[in-house]
Amino acid sequence: MAAIPEAYKDLFQKRAFAHLATIGADGSPQVTPVWVDFDGTHVRFNTAKGRVKDKNLRRNPRVALAIQDPDNPYRYIQVRGRVAEITEQGADAHIDLLTKKYLHQDKYPFRRAGEVRVVFKILPEKVQTVG
Repeated sequence: MAAIPEAYKDLFQKRAFAHLATIGADGSPQVTPVWVDFDGTHVRFNTAKGRVKDKNLRRNPRVALAIQDPDNPYRYIQVRGRVAEITEQGADAHIDLLTKKYLHQDKYPFRRAGEVRVVFKILPEKVQTVG
């Protein structure tokens, strides 16, 4: 496991999107902007079950993500690692927590009927910082 440096943990508190890279079924990369947080061990993001990133990570748990500082675009962190856990438990509360951070609203407003939310926990294996 690689540690997230203290000097870069603030990026997980800011309204900074992470760009998440997964590997598609055909081996090609797929990148999606996502909301993220850090629980002290894992980088976490939330998605709906069945989306492309969900399918990709269930098939291949390797992931990379980069978070650019919205206050200084020359400062960023890149995290490479693996999915350590995928869970539906607590996923609704987690998306509401991220909604508070990113939209300043109490409830996630984009929920679709029948949607099942999932939390992905990424264990950092390699961390690179710039700026």
